[in-house]
Amino acid sequence: MATATKSGIQGRLDGRLLLPGDTGYDDTRTVWNGMIDHRPRMIVRAASTNDVVTAVRAAREFDLEIGVRCGGHSGVGHAVPHDGLMIDLTPLAGVHVDPAGRRARIQGGALLGVLDRATQRYGLATTAGNVSHTGVGGLTLGGGMGWLARRYGLACDNVESYTMVTAEGDVVRVSRTERPDLFWGLRGGGGNFGIVTEFEFRLHPIGTRTLVAEYTFPLDKAVPALKAWRDLNAEAPREATFTAGIGQDDTATLGFVWIGDPERADGLVRRFETLGRPAAARVAEMSYVDLQRREDTVERHSLRRYSKGHYLRRFPDAAIEAFVHRGAPDGRHRPAVGLQAYGGAIADVPDEDSAFSHRATLFEFGTGTSWTAPADDEVRIAAARRSAAAMAPFADGVYVNALNDEGAEGVRRAYSPEKLAKLVALKNAYDPHNVFHLNHNIRPDQ
Repeated sequence: MATATKSGIQGRLDGRLLLPGDTGYDDTRTVWNGMIDHRPRMIVRAASTNDVVTAVRAAREFDLEIGVRCGGHSGVGHAVPHDGLMIDLTPLAGVHVDPAGRRARIQGGALLGVLDRATQRYGLATTAGNVSHTGVGGLTLGGGMGWLARRYGLACDNVESYTMVTAEGDVVRVSRTERPDLFWGLRGGGGNFGIVTEFEFRLHPIGTRTLVAEYTFPLDKAVPALKAWRDLNAEAPREATFTAGIGQDDTATLGFVWIGDPERADGLVRRFETLGRPAAARVAEMSYVDLQRREDTVERHSLRRYSKGHYLRRFPDAAIEAFVHRGAPDGRHRPAVGLQAYGGAIADVPDEDSAFSHRATLFEFGTGTSWTAPADDEVRIAAARRSAAAMAPFADGVYVNALNDEGAEGVRRAYSPEKLAKLVALKNAYDPHNVFHLNHNIRPDQ
């Protein structure tokens, strides 16, 4: 039966169909979070939009759940449906750059590093995330925060058009003038409405140089330094994105990332020297491509992982104390925490312009932990939950791409009631049977 099924589907594919036991099956089903060990009934390694159409129709024919893989960074393993059909987009990884028109056409399986390298040949870029092995598709459909966002908006704000396969297996083009309702929903609504096989992005002339400034403080000096850092952020130029983090080594690192001519950051560097007396300071110029991949090793595949996040519209002194203590004032099992500044061009976009919500966010908070031994799962997950709970009184929502296992409650936090109602209406129109439900799901009216 499996052989007959494989033969029938494979004959319609440009790519490959993998079944359990086939060469490449285990490598393809392995994703970023080492806790995920799901076994799809079949995997379609899509080499064309037609392959995605074939896979969607086959899944519906055999009544199989659909999971879609690009970078595979979903913390709960949405990309890998157990006993379902996994559509692996990674063979669809082409990027075509039009430097004169400042546009890039990017296939749905491309990773951020491929995009960055292709556009930086011309000194161009568009907003993308901070880890180069992240998938363009998942990042962009949820919004897409990155170092360029304060200057040029989120990744979703820079999309000109999408090519998408619907739940019925139809191929549609989506833009402001073609299916504008769906264009609104794809800009922040996640993978709820279809599988995007190509994005068209606007590009921006940023050059190739960046600067990273980092000042490390012992934990007992972190609170006053964070207060000064917070106040300085209110005056930050749009070229700068402020960051703060406390690692599992119990030191606090405050700083900023600057995109553009490093010499223009000199004044901000001097102002950072007034935050206090750091134990260490590092101010370094690097290429934009190197900046984009500097977290790749820390965020590597195969580690067991758990994380949670919040959006913060304010960061009062009490929140700073909670950030430093991370839900464990006794010092035990405190996970890493971090902050990244929003504002600038993100907030310039009218809230009603897209499904993406919480544009008035001041900082995005994240807490996470990684480990290798399954025996540590319970204590590690509990620590991250405590850390997130300590910041919850100051939260004003959540980034949909930062959701983990919160389910429907998390989706309600990601969108306003008005936007969620509009997203449900779109789901009713484009996926009334909830074919695409392995995501942070917007359920249709049943």
